[in-house]
Amino acid sequence: MRFRLLRRRLTVSAPRMAIRSALPWPFRWAMAALMLGFSAAIALWAFEFGKDIAGLDRQSRQDLAALRTEVTTLRAETEKSRSQLNVSDSLMVAERAEKENLKSQIKKLEIENQALRDDLGFFQKLTSANQASAIGIRGLAAELHGAGQLQWQALLIQPVRNAPEFQGQLEVVLSGNKAGKPWSMAVRPEPAPVAFKQYLRVEGVVELPPQVVVQSISARLLKAGGVKASLNARVL
Repeated sequence: MRFRLLRRRLTVSAPRMAIRSALPWPFRWAMAALMLGFSAAIALWAFEFGKDIAGLDRQSRQDLAALRTEVTTLRAETEKSRSQLNVSDSLMVAERAEKENLKSQIKKLEIENQALRDDLGFFQKLTSANQASAIGIRGLAAELHGAGQLQWQALLIQPVRNAPEFQGQLEVVLSGNKAGKPWSMAVRPEPAPVAFKQYLRVEGVVELPPQVVVQSISARLLKAGGVKASLNARVL
């Protein structure tokens, strides 16, 4: 009986035996991770080495260097364009300011031209007039502006060369009607003092009372209580 048991253990028909490792499972997982990492490192090295052999990495570096050069060039062109744009903006601002200055100068010249034309009209009346007196009143005129305002002007002249300075007074009187009755008013309470050698232009604006209709204006040039010249005109 013992022989049979011994033979059974020693022959093929003996029972199977299982050999188990005494290493814990965390260490087994760590070993597996190390093996996988090592395999991945080898694969990555092989891939990079293959690229280097094939020349792919060298081409990528050349392309990267070319792209960096192109980016640098584009940045320089952008800065140059930006500076040119700033210069253009400054030139546009200066041009606008110059245009505004020219407009103001043109407007000023137009006003001066109009004043010269007015003076020319006065002098044309002066040269066309035939007066025996050496001193006179030319270009007396009055015009209504808006409601209750009248603007008047007169030119005092001495049409003589090297004439002595005239010193006297100018009296201006408005005439018309108020509410259907005769009406008159001196432009100033007292005649205004004037002094000139060749010519003097006098003008002013009068505030009219309500219900007044001005029909004419008269001016007298006085000196030492005497009338040196006088002129009447219709109100426009």
